[in-house]
Amino acid sequence: MKKSVSPFKGIHPQFGESCYVDSSSILVGDIICGDDVSIWPLVAARGDVNSIRIGHRTNIQDATVLHVTRSSVSNSDGYPLIIGDDVTVGHKCMLHGCTLGDRILVGMGAIIMDGAVVEDDVFVGAGCLVPPNKTLKSGYLYVGSPAKQARKLTEDEISFLKISAENYLVTKNEYIAEGL
Repeated sequence: MKKSVSPFKGIHPQFGESCYVDSSSILVGDIICGDDVSIWPLVAARGDVNSIRIGHRTNIQDATVLHVTRSSVSNSDGYPLIIGDDVTVGHKCMLHGCTLGDRILVGMGAIIMDGAVVEDDVFVGAGCLVPPNKTLKSGYLYVGSPAKQARKLTEDEISFLKISAENYLVTKNEYIAEGL
């Protein structure tokens, strides 16, 4: 199957060096991926009414939806989707018009909504719902629906955030070496 990477209004997705995009994923429009990004099966990313930016060494896992919010009278910039470096986005997440810093793990099935900000070095627990415009402070685990600060991360957990992203670099490189 051919990769489904398409322009929207003449704007094409762009990729840094050594990126992997699974052929079952769909990426449309104003999307810029940094180096060593991996986009896994069934990801849908629509940079149609605003932009999506994905930082270096970030992985977006299976069946995740990435989308944005257009500008309006009440919100002249709309909400782009900005994802930092060394971020692991678990399976079947929904990231919509939010901002994620660096070294974050977003647990499986989490939903992060418009205007939400996740600072650096955060674990977002599986199944979390981060409401619009909420800020998750650096250095904590957040769980629940709506997301609540559960506890401070240990030094080992903070170190693991980068290791998680590095593990996906290895997997990405294996897929590329296999010609996938």
